[in-house]
Amino acid sequence: MKKTLPLIASLVSLAALPAMAQDAAPAEAADAVSADVVYIFNTLLFLIGGFLVMWMAAGFAMLEAGLVRSKNVTTQLFKNVSLFAIAGIMYWIVGYNLMYPGDGWTVPGVIGQLFSPKAMDPVGAGDVTAGYSAGSDFFFQLMFCATTASIVSGTLAERIKLWPFMIFTVILTGFIYPIEASWQWGGGFLSEMGFSDFAGSTLVHATGGFAALAGAIVLGARYGKYRPDGRQHPMPGSNLALATLGTFILWLGWFGFNGASQLALGSVNDAADVSRIFVNTNMAASAGAVAAIITSQLMFGKIDLTMVLNGALAGLVSITAEPLTPSVFAAILIGGVGGAIAVVVVPMLDKMKIDDVVGAIPVHLVAGIWGTIIVPATNPDTSFITQIIGVAAIGAFTFVVSMVIWMVLKATMGIRVDQETEINGLDVSELGMEAYPDFVQAK
Repeated sequence: MKKTLPLIASLVSLAALPAMAQDAAPAEAADAVSADVVYIFNTLLFLIGGFLVMWMAAGFAMLEAGLVRSKNVTTQLFKNVSLFAIAGIMYWIVGYNLMYPGDGWTVPGVIGQLFSPKAMDPVGAGDVTAGYSAGSDFFFQLMFCATTASIVSGTLAERIKLWPFMIFTVILTGFIYPIEASWQWGGGFLSEMGFSDFAGSTLVHATGGFAALAGAIVLGARYGKYRPDGRQHPMPGSNLALATLGTFILWLGWFGFNGASQLALGSVNDAADVSRIFVNTNMAASAGAVAAIITSQLMFGKIDLTMVLNGALAGLVSITAEPLTPSVFAAILIGGVGGAIAVVVVPMLDKMKIDDVVGAIPVHLVAGIWGTIIVPATNPDTSFITQIIGVAAIGAFTFVVSMVIWMVLKATMGIRVDQETEINGLDVSELGMEAYPDFVQAK
């Protein structure tokens, strides 16, 4: 990987030359518009982007419901609803101003304002000078916070207790995610260093992946997943139609995730950039899916649909760190490498006996790191050293804090269901209901 990275970076750099030349050229002056119009269009971008990213919650729910066994589907659906609700409350109470403290840092550049609920605009009194409504910004940023928790849900499926998971979600969405995201998006020390993560390949996706990895290590693999002889026991999902639907929902939602991260739609140039982001996002996803098709055929002798679905998602994660500056060909290269990563990393995790039920660690963690580190190949305002430092800082903070929290939860209340419950399925024991009761044989 170390030998191939410079080659890949060179190819991406060459592919991106037209884009960099275009960005360097003087932009033509756009027709002047009123501050009211700018305010309205920027607010509209945040709101549309926000509900598209919220739609990704449905995508995660369907993807996870399809990739877990039928006896655990209801539990996964509940987790996705509960984590979204928890994120909404925690992000308002503490998360938003912890992430965007302005001049009110508790620890300058590191920790923002603690327990300072987000204030909305008064009824009928929007602040035009802000450029967008306070509510639209909060709504949009909240959706990213909830996405981080969704990543953890899938990895730890089929063996984690519900209450410990929800307690961890409170800490992740209220504190861990807002603190590390403030280092970049809130004007913290990584932003001052020149670190760049446009829409969150590391700030959102790798963060969720690091939290999930820590949880998977502490929690352990599912019963019977890895045999004493070193072989693994396949545990196929219950419904690949749902998993495919979930992937397409996530693909659609990603246009809001990346496109609205432009944070402006009040000028001709901003509108053009949002359109460019949409195109690059789609091309990276397409390349990720195709790369996963080819890689799974070469590695396993046949195409694996679950790998293809995750390949598309890995392509999306990879381009999220910088969806604006690459040329279309560069976006294809970036997304394609991400898709191949999603396939190659799975057996590596199995060799380490790290049980990731839905493949979130390869998709969100590893592909997220790849997408962040390769940013300087298309964005000349960044450097590989700074990107690596940023990934390392965010990764170390998230992984260590998550590991400590998981270990404390394990020692105090236990985080794993007993073996009998795991064998019978969590739906009946944890919730007392099943997703597919008509298919259960009468006892």
